[in-house]
Amino acid sequence: MKRILVTGGAGFLGSHLCDRLLKDGHEVLCVDNFFTGRRDNVKHLLDNKNFELLRHDITFPLYVEVDEVYNLACPASPVHYQFDPVQTTKTSVMGAINVLGLAKRLKIKVLQASTSEVYGDPEVHPQPETYRGAVNPIGIRACYDEGKRCAETLFFDYHRQHGVNIKVVRIFNTYGPRMHPNDGRVVSNFIVQALKNEDISIYGQGNQTRSFCFCSDLIEGFVRMMASRDGFTGPVNLGNPGEFTILQLAEKVIDMIGSRSKLIFKPLPQDDPMQRKPDIALAKKELDWEPSIQLEEGLKHTIDYFENLLRNEGAIK
Repeated sequence: MKRILVTGGAGFLGSHLCDRLLKDGHEVLCVDNFFTGRRDNVKHLLDNKNFELLRHDITFPLYVEVDEVYNLACPASPVHYQFDPVQTTKTSVMGAINVLGLAKRLKIKVLQASTSEVYGDPEVHPQPETYRGAVNPIGIRACYDEGKRCAETLFFDYHRQHGVNIKVVRIFNTYGPRMHPNDGRVVSNFIVQALKNEDISIYGQGNQTRSFCFCSDLIEGFVRMMASRDGFTGPVNLGNPGEFTILQLAEKVIDMIGSRSKLIFKPLPQDDPMQRKPDIALAKKELDWEPSIQLEEGLKHTIDYFENLLRNEGAIK
């Protein structure tokens, strides 16, 4: 049994990671400032003797005794990370410094949840880890993109300068139960709009592509990365290489729900990537990992979650 710190542990992915680590027999210290994380995501864990919940902002140092750290703390959707862009950058940069300082002091392993957004609007397709990206450093998405890029820099400098045992993963679009219904991400947006029979907003012509990974597949990748051989730092892409246009996703959601929603088209946001697909050859080789949940199966679980959530809130009948 290990005592494991999960920052951002009450968020969408963090809460699923807490579930998995407890199931594997570990103690979990879940830290969250509840900016985007929700108590409801971990409510079912509060009576578990191996689970502890701490309200804390990771931009401030954290003095705890743990055996491993998963650093997931940061708003991950444009609606949330653009609400307070300075705080978003501070969460990535100061948060990285604080968890790395903790790992250095305790001589423990620390995993950084980075993002495919480090590739920006990519000029290479699919994106391998060797690709350095095409990010606009002064655009409205830069608070997240550049914050995560700087966090990676800090991780590798702490590794080289101080010998900290680091693991870095780059997350591609992930979806599933416990996504925030108002986070502006495409899967949650489409499902909520379709369940309410509201117009579905497509930005641009809908021909931009994304690759959608179900949350349980991603969490399996996290755990395998943390358990990977000494000296393997990453970064390593974690995502589903199945590629869909945004229009295809919208049509599939409408069809699965049997919704009366109509598609409406709006201008494309600044710096929105036109293509996004992971090259997962490294994950296959080093982690023996690849996703197993196909889009339709994952969407079914996600639709069921949002249908229950909206019905309980009285948003649908």
